[in-house]
Amino acid sequence: MTAAVEIDHVTMRFGDFVAVKDATLTIQAGEFFSFLGPSGCGKTTLLRLVSGFMDPTEGRVSIGAKDMRGIGPNKRPTAMIFQNLALFPLMSVAENIAFGLEVRGLSKADRRKRADELLELIALPGQGDKKVSELSGGQRQRVAIARALAVEPQVLLLDEPLSALDLKLRQHMRAELRAIQKRTGVTFIYITHDQGEALAMSDRVAVMRAGRIEQIASPSELYDYPQTAFVAGFVGETNRVAGTLVRTEAQFAVLETAFGPLGARLTREPQAGEKLGLFVRPERLTLGDGGGPNRVTATLENSSFEGAHIHLVARLDDGAPFLVQVPNSGSALSVAPGERFTVSFRVEDAVALPAEA
Repeated sequence: MTAAVEIDHVTMRFGDFVAVKDATLTIQAGEFFSFLGPSGCGKTTLLRLVSGFMDPTEGRVSIGAKDMRGIGPNKRPTAMIFQNLALFPLMSVAENIAFGLEVRGLSKADRRKRADELLELIALPGQGDKKVSELSGGQRQRVAIARALAVEPQVLLLDEPLSALDLKLRQHMRAELRAIQKRTGVTFIYITHDQGEALAMSDRVAVMRAGRIEQIASPSELYDYPQTAFVAGFVGETNRVAGTLVRTEAQFAVLETAFGPLGARLTREPQAGEKLGLFVRPERLTLGDGGGPNRVTATLENSSFEGAHIHLVARLDDGAPFLVQVPNSGSALSVAPGERFTVSFRVEDAVALPAEA
C-alpha cells in the first residue's frame, strides 16, 4: 500500500513568525521525495504537518486524496523515523520491530513472523534476539526502518535519520534506504540539509529557503538547471561572475562582465531590467584556453589534493571567491599560489540567473 501526498497552499504560522509560506506540491505514490534546505527553512515543519503533529494555519494536507485536517498522527497512514531513532534499549531487535503490531493487538506468533520477514528485508536475518546495544549504528538505523514499515504505512517520513552517522556509513545507508524504498514501494518523504543525500536518493527534491519552496525538480535538473541563485549555490558548489545582460539569443544570454562578454544558458526568460549573474560549476572549468569560448582570469590562493581531483581556491579581481576542480591526471599542477591563471568553459556549461546579494 502506498499513497500520494498533496500539500495545497499550506501556510504555518507561530505567532508573528511564518515557518511555511504558501507551499503547494504533490508527492506521487511510491516516490522518494526529499525536502532540502538549511536549518530553519521550514522543511521539518512541513514534515510535521504531513505526520499530523500539527495542522496548518492555512491550506490543506491530503494523503490518498483524503483531507487530513483534525486527524492525529496515530490515525494517519504514516510512520515517522526521527533523528535519534528512539529504539527501546531493553527490548530485543524483534520486539522493537513488532512494537507497533503489539499495540494493534496481533498475537505474539504473528508479531514474530512479521519481524522475521522485515529482518530479511533489511538484510539482518537471524538478528531478532539481539539487544539493540549489540548492533552497529547502521544496523540500528535499519531496525528503525523495519519498525516503521511493520505497521504497513502508506507514507514513511524520515527526519534527517542519517545525520548522526559517520561519512562512510552515511554513504552506505543512502544506498540501503533507496533499495528498501524500491523493494517496498512505500512513499518516502525525506528531510535533509545535506545536498549529497538528496541528490543520491531522491526521485525529486524540493529546495526550501525561509519557508518558501524555491524549486522542485529531479536531482539532475536541480544541479544542471537551477532556477535561482540560491538553488545554484546550495545544491553543489558554484561560481558567480557579476555581469549585465547585453542580449538574449534563443535559449542563451550574453552578459558584459569584467572579463568581456560571456555566454550562458537561460533557464527562464529574464524580465525587463532584471540584473543577471553568470553561474558555472567548478568541475566544468578547464585550465587554459581549451575548454570553450568563455574565459575568466583569477589569482590562486591555495590548492587541496583530494585523490581523484585537485581543488583550486582562487579570487577574481573584484575579490569574489572562485573554485576550480581539476582531474588528477598524475602531472604536476601548472599554477602556484599567488599566480594569475586563466580558465575556460563552454557557453552550455554556464547558466544566467537573477543576481542576489
